This record gives sequence, C-alpha cells and structure tokens, in this order.
Amino acid sequence: MRPEHRPVTGLSVVVLGGTGFLGRRIGAACAAHGARVHLVSRAAPASAAAPGVSAVGLDLVTASPREIAELFAAARPDVVVNAAGRAWQADEAQMAAGNAELVERVLTALAGLPGPQVRLVQLGTVHEYGAGAPDAATAEDHEPAPVTPYGRTKLLGTRAVLRATGEREVEGVVLRLANVIGAGVPRGSLFGRVAAHLSEAARADARGEKAAELRLPALRAARDLVDADDVTAAVLAAATVPAADVAGQVINVGRGTAVPMRALVDRMVELSGLELPVAEEAERSGSRTDVPRQCLDISRARRLLGWTPLRGLDDSLRDLLASVLPPEHPRPATPLGITADAPAEEGKRP
Repeated sequence: MRPEHRPVTGLSVVVLGGTGFLGRRIGAACAAHGARVHLVSRAAPASAAAPGVSAVGLDLVTASPREIAELFAAARPDVVVNAAGRAWQADEAQMAAGNAELVERVLTALAGLPGPQVRLVQLGTVHEYGAGAPDAATAEDHEPAPVTPYGRTKLLGTRAVLRATGEREVEGVVLRLANVIGAGVPRGSLFGRVAAHLSEAARADARGEKAAELRLPALRAARDLVDADDVTAAVLAAATVPAADVAGQVINVGRGTAVPMRALVDRMVELSGLELPVAEEAERSGSRTDVPRQCLDISRARRLLGWTPLRGLDDSLRDLLASVLPPEHPRPATPLGITADAPAEEGKRP
C-alpha cells in the first residue's frame, strides 16, 4: 500500500546548501511542483533566482544560531532540507563543523520557531555504517561503525536530528544516501575526477593529440550508487508523507546493489567513446582507509515513502558524460553490451 502524500504546492521549502550538487536539484524539483523555495548557500548567485525561488547568501558553517533563526523566521518554512555539509578536501575538524555542529545550530533555530513543528529532511550517508553487513544489504537497524571522518561526523548529525525529534522539537527524518552519481558530481569524488579527465581527454583527441593515461588509486571496493534524480524524488517523498510515518526514522536511499568500482570506471570510459588507458596504483599494505563493500537495504524506503529507484547506472553515467564532454565529441551510436548494472526496479514515483 502506497503512503498518502500532502501536496507540494504552496509549501515553503528551505534548502540548505541550495546551490550544491543535490541542493540545486532539490530546489528546482520543489519549485516545479509549486513550492516556494528558498535556496541558502555561502553565495547567492543572481542566476539562482527563478519563479517561486529566492536565493539567500549565508555562510552556514560560521552563521550563529541567531542568524539561522532569523533566516527561518523570514522564510516561515514548512520543510527544511539539509543538503549542506563537507565531504571533499576537508579535514575532520572542518567536516565536524559542516556535518555536525551546523546541524545542532539548525535544530536550535527550528526549535525556537513559533507554530507547528517543521519537517527537517537531513541527508545522511551510507558511510555512517562503516562496513555494514558483510554479505548482505545493510538495513537501518544495523549498528553504525563509521571508519572515515566523513562517516563519523555525518553520524553525529544524524543522532542530533533523532534526538531533537524524540524531544518533539522538529519532525526529523534522515535519508541515509548511497554514493550519489549524476551530472555535476563534485570533482573531489572518484567519478568527478574521472569525468574531468575524460573531458580533458576528449579535447586532446579533438586536437589530434594522445590522451594522458587515467591514473587512479587502487579500486578494490564495491559500492551502492544511486542517481541524483532518484535522490531528489526520495527527498520530495520524505517531505510530503505523514509525519507519523517518518518522524524519527532513518531511511536508506540507494539501489540495493554493490557494484565494483573498477568495472564502473571502465564502463564510463567505454560510454565516452574514448580510447583511454586506465592504471591503478598499487595498494600498499595497511593503506586502506575505507571499507571494501557497501550495499543498502532499501525496503523501508519502499514501504514508508513509496519510493523506488528508477534510473539505471548507465543513465547516470550518460548524464555525467553529457555534462562534461564537448558537444561535438562523438558518442557510441549503439548499446555497448552489458550495462554497468541491471536497471533499477520498475515502478512509479509518488
């Protein structure tokens, strides 16, 4: 039985990190459904403005609870989506500031607002689990044991949201995301790095030059990946289902499949149509800082949100490549055999 969803039309939605990889998609989707959207980021570019959308410049990492409270008082949100945080090119202290301390200030500001509780959709991460279940999909009741600074600091944010929800300060729900892929993925990520190299390789190819070898760290891991547009659909669902269904819940959002990273990089190169050598660095003994396999159990998302992933990994890879390759670069004209992964389960979004 699919859950009932309140209309998005007319809701006031604040998106923290609103001009980032996920934030801008979430804001655009909410506006397309008739919400009044307020994008909050360190800088508020004029181009962010669109019908029903306002852009607010505020450095959330350094903003005081009073400044955040004033922002919320002006926006009068029904829903706040926290898509802000630090993942790449930051040390643990910087990650703590963006992933944990910021969440505490947001919760303090929301608790002080008059009127009904605000729905807070917190974007968490699969890295909060650490290794997770060794031979199966990891469910939400698995005890988190993060092994990276990113996972540890994001888990602190998750626990703060669950605590505040238990104290009835907010209607909080945490979406624990698999690794997200799609056009605009940050350059600091593996796929952002590969995409940037392919972009340079395509331009070298157009000049008749030989493309430089793509050198990557040892790719021994298998990861659950989910398309950015599927994540956006999950956020909309989490923002609109009844509070009784999701308040205080952690909900996994992924594809439920562990995909070898080397195979996915090879598929990305294949889809680009470039002849590009790929070399991995040797893995040094004791150098591993992350876990070898991650896979999410997404049955709770299906049950509580009525959500299921719709986009296959080839869809995601083609979108990413289209965003970085020159328009004149030739693409393969026909399918290339097996895809990076089986297509996502068929179904309809709420």
